Amino acid sequence: MNKLLVITGGTKGIGRALVEKFASVGFDIITCSRSAKDLKQLNKEIVSSYKTVKLLTYKADLSKKEETLAFASFIKEQKKSIEVLINNTGTYLPGQIHKEKEGALEQMINTNLYSAYHLSRALIGNMIKKKHGYIFNICSTASITPYVNGGSYCISKYALYGMTKVLREEMKEYNIKVTAVLPGATKTSSWDGVDLPESRFIKPEDVAESIFSVYSLSKNTVVEEILIRPQLGDII
Repeated sequence: MNKLLVITGGTKGIGRALVEKFASVGFDIITCSRSAKDLKQLNKEIVSSYKTVKLLTYKADLSKKEETLAFASFIKEQKKSIEVLINNTGTYLPGQIHKEKEGALEQMINTNLYSAYHLSRALIGNMIKKKHGYIFNICSTASITPYVNGGSYCISKYALYGMTKVLREEMKEYNIKVTAVLPGATKTSSWDGVDLPESRFIKPEDVAESIFSVYSLSKNTVVEEILIRPQLGDII
């Protein structure tokens, strides 16, 4: 029986690369997106490429608590233990705290922090019961480095990083591993329109490979955080 990966935001960027990676090694996958069109395309491509893998998709806006919990209920209805949970959903709005648009903080806290908080709480019970499982939270170098144009994005990612560290401590006694992933500038749609060569960006596939490598370590070992930057350094 295939192991199960649950990942939010699996249709693009790092999320898509992770879906590809885990599908390639025989994981069944449950993912979500706000776009039904993107989910349909993902399903078509994954199912055609990986014949032994089952992919389930769910349309949800995880900036809304009720839709996050509905996604969690959909996952629970499948009656299958979660091997890996990756909280990947996120959004980025550039700006400075003193002059960014009204509501930017709330939007990014809801998407970048609360989605991971509510989904983890909803799904972790079965992991605790079985004393087995792995949680990766996709944070950012903005979780540890303040950027002038980062504003509320940095606030939300600092908070997610803090939540991840607390959850790591809480889950030790239950044998559940928790890892914070802190990628720098990664070539995703967030950087569309930026006039920089691809060589200045991390490849999403490299982030996915790093996460899978860490997951693959023995049960005795956990990598508490993965910090990844472009070879030439951060883009500021």
